[in-house]
Amino acid sequence: MSPETTKTATKTAISLAKGKPLWERALDFLSSVRFGIFLLCLLVVLSFLGMVIMQKNVQGFDTYFASLTPAERWLFGTLGLFDVYHSWYYNFLLLILSLNIILASIDRFPKAWSYIVKPKLEATRAWLLKQRYKEILKTVSNDSLAEAIKAIFEENGLKAKITERGPRTYVFAEKGKWNRMGAYIVHLALLILFLGHFVSLQTGFDADVRLIPGQTTNQIQLIEFNLDLEKGLSVERYNVDLPFTITCTDIEQKLIDPKGSIDINNTIDWRTQIRIDDPEYGTTIADIQLNKPFSYRGYRFFQASAITVGNARKMTLELTSQKDGSVTEVLLERNGFTSLPDGTVIEYDSFYPDFVLSNGQPDTRSGEYNNPAVRLNVLTPEGERKIAYAFFNRLPDGIPIGAPVAGYKFRLKDFEKVPLAHVLSIKYDPYHGAFIAWYFGGFGLLASLAFVFFFSHQRFWALIEKSKDEIIIAADTNRNHVSFEEKFKKIASKIKEITKGENYVTSDFGEKRNHFDG
Repeated sequence: MSPETTKTATKTAISLAKGKPLWERALDFLSSVRFGIFLLCLLVVLSFLGMVIMQKNVQGFDTYFASLTPAERWLFGTLGLFDVYHSWYYNFLLLILSLNIILASIDRFPKAWSYIVKPKLEATRAWLLKQRYKEILKTVSNDSLAEAIKAIFEENGLKAKITERGPRTYVFAEKGKWNRMGAYIVHLALLILFLGHFVSLQTGFDADVRLIPGQTTNQIQLIEFNLDLEKGLSVERYNVDLPFTITCTDIEQKLIDPKGSIDINNTIDWRTQIRIDDPEYGTTIADIQLNKPFSYRGYRFFQASAITVGNARKMTLELTSQKDGSVTEVLLERNGFTSLPDGTVIEYDSFYPDFVLSNGQPDTRSGEYNNPAVRLNVLTPEGERKIAYAFFNRLPDGIPIGAPVAGYKFRLKDFEKVPLAHVLSIKYDPYHGAFIAWYFGGFGLLASLAFVFFFSHQRFWALIEKSKDEIIIAADTNRNHVSFEEKFKKIASKIKEITKGENYVTSDFGEKRNHFDG
């Protein structure tokens, strides 16, 4: 095509576009792929900012807000970046992008559907020679040639069909035609993802609950941060009743180095075990871990943080008898008890990571394990209740607080480190918007993208022209051209092998060569 022809065609296209009604041009713009990609990129940028900048419904936002400079507070607050996912422009982008996806699908679906319901069984010689993959074979035609070519196609995993049209015979074969629907499955997954996200944000809420082993509660605490650029940040906390009761039965922190601290840098996982007593559904036991949230009646429990005051989950006590000096080791769990052979019962009372006496009362100087000690309730066989202390560090003889109790001298030999409490984040999602978004939208999107990019629609044609003793082989695919080219060469080579006599071949690479068979 000459430059003059190209310029004329471009001017004609522009003139036709200008001649369209305004509403039609607006629809063309809204359904354009470029506009959709632009919106998607903008949405990704805003979502990234929402992850980088702490949102105001997240635990610890008040501390984060106080750490920002006045300029950062003003800029982020003015732009609504402290609550991106609830902002009007984020939801507006979701709406426009959803509209773009729907319009683009409506506009392009009929053509994609035609590949499935109306496969191109026949094609002209000129059309076949315009395809990216083609070869021309000069051969002597016979009645069994079409069947032989069909068999070759089917050997390579293609579904083939023969069509007779007078002196011309067409052999059409294809594989993976449903891949043409892949883009629309992606569109559907995106729409489900957007809808689930929107429903979750509009109908649900986030809350926190602090759980200490043995604690029972039927309330969660909602935290609302009210941001005023002139007055600053105000925090409101209020309790919301649950339709069930939560009892914390155990908390555990798996450490990289068991002898190290309980800081996050030394932690592999957190685990909180709870028992839910529901008057309607009975009792449920659940384990909530860092990467294992728990869902119940629209409430989703996540590990959020910990109250990092040192405590102990399991303790090994060393008991020295005052009668004969024998040493006995017993295992005691937090909030648990154990019995000795002589009938003495030892109950856990409390743990102090850095024991100190303050005004004659036991207390902890810090949350670190500087002077670990456990307070015990000792019940003698006679029914007398006494208090004993077991220290991890050895005490000098004669210290009153380390004196024998009920005939035993107590020492804390070893213990499993654990925080005082875990804080669970609870997301209430009554319509399961997050579940719909992630499981149907998120996983559906990943599966559909894999279907789109790792598979393809492959089409082959063989035109046998008996009057010319000629075979035209052509092929087309919508993606994965590198591997498809090898497949085309393999099939073309097999078709050459079944031809007889001397064949003069022209390939799509402009090569000419003689092929002899036999």
